[in-house]
Amino acid sequence: MNYRLITFVLGEIALIVGALLCIPLFIALGLHEDTPVAYAVAISVCVALGILGFALRPPKDKRDIRPSSGFAICGMFWIFIALIGALPFCISKHIPNYIDALFETVSGFTTTGASILTNVEAMPKSLLFWRALTQWIGGMGVLVFVISILPRNDKMSTALAKAEIPGPQFGKLVSKLRFTTRILYAIYIALTLLLVAILCICKMPVFDSFCHAFSTASTGGFSVKNASIAAYNSVSIEIVITIFMILFSVNFNIYFFILIGHVLKALKNEELVWLLSIFVAVVAIITVNLCTSKTYSSVGEALRYSTFNIASVMSTTGYGTADFTTWPMLSQVLLLAVMCIGGSAGSTAGGMKVSRLIILSKSSFLSVKKTLSPRSVPCLKIDGKPIDDTTLDNVRSFFILYVLIVLISTVLVSIATPNFDGSRSLFETNFSAVIACFNNIGPGIGAVGPTGNYAGYGIFAKIVLTLDMLLGRLEILPILLLFSPKSWKRAHTA
Repeated sequence: MNYRLITFVLGEIALIVGALLCIPLFIALGLHEDTPVAYAVAISVCVALGILGFALRPPKDKRDIRPSSGFAICGMFWIFIALIGALPFCISKHIPNYIDALFETVSGFTTTGASILTNVEAMPKSLLFWRALTQWIGGMGVLVFVISILPRNDKMSTALAKAEIPGPQFGKLVSKLRFTTRILYAIYIALTLLLVAILCICKMPVFDSFCHAFSTASTGGFSVKNASIAAYNSVSIEIVITIFMILFSVNFNIYFFILIGHVLKALKNEELVWLLSIFVAVVAIITVNLCTSKTYSSVGEALRYSTFNIASVMSTTGYGTADFTTWPMLSQVLLLAVMCIGGSAGSTAGGMKVSRLIILSKSSFLSVKKTLSPRSVPCLKIDGKPIDDTTLDNVRSFFILYVLIVLISTVLVSIATPNFDGSRSLFETNFSAVIACFNNIGPGIGAVGPTGNYAGYGIFAKIVLTLDMLLGRLEILPILLLFSPKSWKRAHTA
C-alpha cells in the first residue's frame, strides 16, 4: 500500500469536500442560521488534511496503484468523506449523536436515503441542502468527481474508477478516462438542471426543487418534507419525478450513444429493455392487485400510486407518496423483489443491477440446456457480445456474497434489536431494513416503511446498517478488502 499516495489523494478529496461545504455555509450565513460555526470547523479540518496531503505527496513516477489496491483505497476514501461530512450535523447539535450523524451522512453519500430524523422540516435549510448535495455527489461517485476535475494519470484513475463505478463490467466511452468522466458528469448536470427547471414550472419552491432534483438525480430520496413527495399532493410533480427516476436508473452510456447519433443502438440495449419490461410488468401486476383488494377507490388512483412508488423503489430512490406497508402481501413481495434488482449498471441506481440479473438468468438457462445437450457449446451473450468466464465468475461470486451479507446482517440487526421503538421486533422490519440499506433504497417494510424511519434502532444496529450502505454502494469488494492484510502491505506502487 502506497501510504504517501493515499494521504495525497485523501488531501485532494478533503479540499474538494471543504469547497463543497462552503455552499451550505453561505446558505446558513444568508439565512442567519445557527450552523456557520459547524461548517467552519468542518472546512478547517478539510483544509488541514489537504495541506498534510500535499506536504506528503509522492513523486509523479510513484503514483501508480494495482487494481486490487484501488478497491481497498476506494473503500477507505468513502469512509473518510463520511466521517468528515458528518461533522456539520454533529457540531451544530442538530444531530448530537455522532453515530446518528454518520448514519445520516453515509446514507447521503451512498444515495440510500435512510434517515434517523423524525422531523425533517425542523432542520435548518443549510443542513437540508447539505444532505441533498451529499447524495448528488455520491450519485455519480466521489472518486469519479475527483477524476473529472483533477489531473491524474490514466492508470491510477482506471484503478479507482473500476472500484467505484457500479456494474459487472467497466468500460470507457472515449480513450481517456478523464474525458469519459467529464462526458458522464456533463450529462448528469444537464439532466439535473432540466429537472430543477421543470419542478419550478410545476410550482415547487426553488429551494425544494434543487434539493429534490439532487435527490432524484442521484436516486437518493432525501426530501425536505416529512411526508416526502406526498406533501405536495401534485400529480404533475409525481409524473415528472417518476419519469426522471427511471431516466437516472438507466445506464448513462445510453445517453452518450443517443447524443452521438446511435439512437437505435441505444434503444435496443438489452439491459434497457429488461429494465423497462420489469417495471411495466410489476406496475401492471400491483395495480391489478390494488384494485382487486380495493386498497384504492379507482383504477386511476391505484395506477398513480403504484407507478410512482414502484419507480421509486426500483430506481432505489426511496421517495414515498403512499404507505405501501398497508398494501396486499403480493404487492409488498414484488416491491422487495424490485428493491433487490435495482436499476442498470452505470446508472446512479443501487441494487444488484439488471445486468447481473440478465447474466444469472441466461447462465442458469444455458446450464439446463447443456445438461439436456451435453455436446452443445452454449455461449452467453448480452447485446450480441459474448460474456467472458471471468465476468461470469465475478457475477456468481457477487450474488453469493450478496445473499450471505443480507443473511448475516439480518441476524446481527435482529440480535441487537430485541424491540423496535417500543414495539415487538418484527422480522419484516429488520429484514427489509437490511435490504433497503444494502440496496441503497432507504424505506423498507414494517416500522422502517415510507412513514417510518431508523431512529428506533440502537447504536450497534445502526453501525451494521451503515456498513451495509457502504457495501451496497461500492458493491462489496472495496469494503471487504479493507479487512485483508494484503491490502495494507507496504509497496512503492501499492
